Amino acid sequence: MVEPEFKKAPKVWLDGKLIPWEEANVHLGSHTVQYGLGVFEGIRAYKQDDGSTAIFRLQEHIQRLFSSAHILGMELPVTEEAVIEACCQVVRSSGMDSCYLRPTAFYGQGQMGLGALNNPVHVAVAAWAWGRYLGDEGMRKGTRAHVSSWQRMSAKSFLVKGKVTGQYVNSILAKREARAAGCDEAILLDEFGLVAEASGENIFIVEKNVIFTPPRSAPILDGITRDAIIHLARDMGYTVVEQSFTRGTLYCADECFFTGTAAEVTPVREVDGRAIGKGERGPVTAALQDSFFKTVRGSNPRRLSWLTKV
Repeated sequence: MVEPEFKKAPKVWLDGKLIPWEEANVHLGSHTVQYGLGVFEGIRAYKQDDGSTAIFRLQEHIQRLFSSAHILGMELPVTEEAVIEACCQVVRSSGMDSCYLRPTAFYGQGQMGLGALNNPVHVAVAAWAWGRYLGDEGMRKGTRAHVSSWQRMSAKSFLVKGKVTGQYVNSILAKREARAAGCDEAILLDEFGLVAEASGENIFIVEKNVIFTPPRSAPILDGITRDAIIHLARDMGYTVVEQSFTRGTLYCADECFFTGTAAEVTPVREVDGRAIGKGERGPVTAALQDSFFKTVRGSNPRRLSWLTKV
């Protein structure tokens, strides 16, 4: 699979200032670099049908950033409103009409050791152009997925509702295993053997025009694109059931698709060498893709509140 294009924005917002990308450096001794204790978000800005640019569900993403920090006991030195405005500033200064945003909060240099409590907290927002995370062909025809030998982290041991930097080692291991197996993406099971999520996406299946996705009580990230698709599907008259399911149920589904800021709405045509449905993008997935992309581009009057013009 060809990796998505990486074209960086010229400016990064760091601790209240826009600075050149090349100057946005972090010391090797920073606590988050050493131990992985930090939080982040992934957000997309889209060119609108009227030619302007808008950020999709910006407020919800920044609220989740602050919630993730709260889960860690990490006090951010800025307000939600300041980070929202920072995201808008970075997009405006980028020269891009569509881009991917990465707000990050991390502990800087100070004390070493796991028990360090007083290191300064820094907040940054970077942006870059990012195409189809799982490829253009995957978006049209569907991706190939592999059920990982790595288990999705348990809420007994990790803060699965937080978007915490260090926790993504679990996803990286699963993703690399899937790529080594010749697939595009990994699917992780929970400690009970039920389907949880992909390495960086939530997962949905379709059976007889009913849409199923693991519930928020499962060890999944409470995805913002996941929530958008649930609302859009119900707007379109589909029944959406938040319910756990097994690997066997996944294999026998009529359709399967991933959702996420990076992946958007990407169909899954094959899991573990087994075709899902007809082995191609299904009609429900195609309809949801169409609704989603109309929405993020400003052509869904019912959901204009999800867009923040920059």
